[in-house]
Amino acid sequence: MYIFAHYAGIIYHKFCFRARGGVRRHLCPAPGITFPEGGGGMGWAKKLAAAGVLLVGAKLALAGGAGEALAGMVNEALGGRMVSASIDLELGPRAAEETAPASDPVYPSIVLDPSPSPEAAEEPEPDDGGEEAGNIVETTIYSGLSIKNSTSYDIDVGELVKLGPSQSLPAEGPQILIIHTHGSEAYTPDRLDQYEASDSYRTEDLNYNVVRVGDELTAAFEKQGLSVLHDREIYDYPSYTGSYNRSGAAIEAYLAQYPDIAIVIDLHRDALGDGDVTYKTMAELDGQVSSQLMMLVGTGEGGLYHPEWEQNLRLALYLQQAVNAKYPTLARPITVTQERYNQHLTTGSMILEVGSSGNTLQEALQAVRLYADAVGPALLKLVEEN
Repeated sequence: MYIFAHYAGIIYHKFCFRARGGVRRHLCPAPGITFPEGGGGMGWAKKLAAAGVLLVGAKLALAGGAGEALAGMVNEALGGRMVSASIDLELGPRAAEETAPASDPVYPSIVLDPSPSPEAAEEPEPDDGGEEAGNIVETTIYSGLSIKNSTSYDIDVGELVKLGPSQSLPAEGPQILIIHTHGSEAYTPDRLDQYEASDSYRTEDLNYNVVRVGDELTAAFEKQGLSVLHDREIYDYPSYTGSYNRSGAAIEAYLAQYPDIAIVIDLHRDALGDGDVTYKTMAELDGQVSSQLMMLVGTGEGGLYHPEWEQNLRLALYLQQAVNAKYPTLARPITVTQERYNQHLTTGSMILEVGSSGNTLQEALQAVRLYADAVGPALLKLVEEN
């Protein structure tokens, strides 16, 4: 049964991708993606494709079991290629370290309590996918107003869209906190942006990792008239393990000093790959070169307390609508996971994955400029009246 499900999924990806102009493009929603009622679900052609996937998957599962023979059949059917567009997660032991976030140029700095808040269990952390890949392939993952539901929860996207966001932004003081649990995450170097790597697709240099992307998003939000705190601390180096505990302690400290902060964005860089291939997600925009980005919302299904996760998802859907209205291919489907990723600390929390390891820094910078341009006006509508 495992073989059937595994290879049916692979063939689904193959069926739903086709080459056009040297770029592989996703034509069908990925398995697990849910559309709101009447809003972009699978048509008859896509249903037929899914049926074909199941049929071929069943034949493969019955063709002689696992092993080299079955692998060869699948490889021949796929032409040796497949696309993986998921976040790999790994579990690390809990760490209790004291780290103080960098001070903001406008607001006073935060001094953290050396004792981190108690946690029921360690948060799983995304994996970068191993060694740097030699081949980089462009892909566009189409979204619409949809989610990739990696939980067992029955999520009514249409109903959540109707409810809208529950958050309101304060008229005074910081409204948004941007932080980086994995601040050393970086992009593929190119002629313009070269850096000294601390690990595969990672650097401590704040000019070339995701902290630089956070700088750009902060400036773009402020240009829209929003008030932003940007924590430029690196919480995943030198120790990757325990980074969510350290960034969580920092978020708690910021919220204690600025309780009216309405939105917390943990900005990351995604990692998509398959074997020796690394994928770069690209938005299709006339005259502009930009990576795609993705909002990720955690839940409490992994065993950690998080009863209000739907409020975070309502906000993400609200912002996804704004992005889709202005830049339809900028955002990938919202991912909903079992893990909570510190998002229980306040409603209005999310992870924002900007680009992938195959993208360049400049492509990621353009993505957050466009993101702020799209969601800025939507966020301003949530500001409380004086």
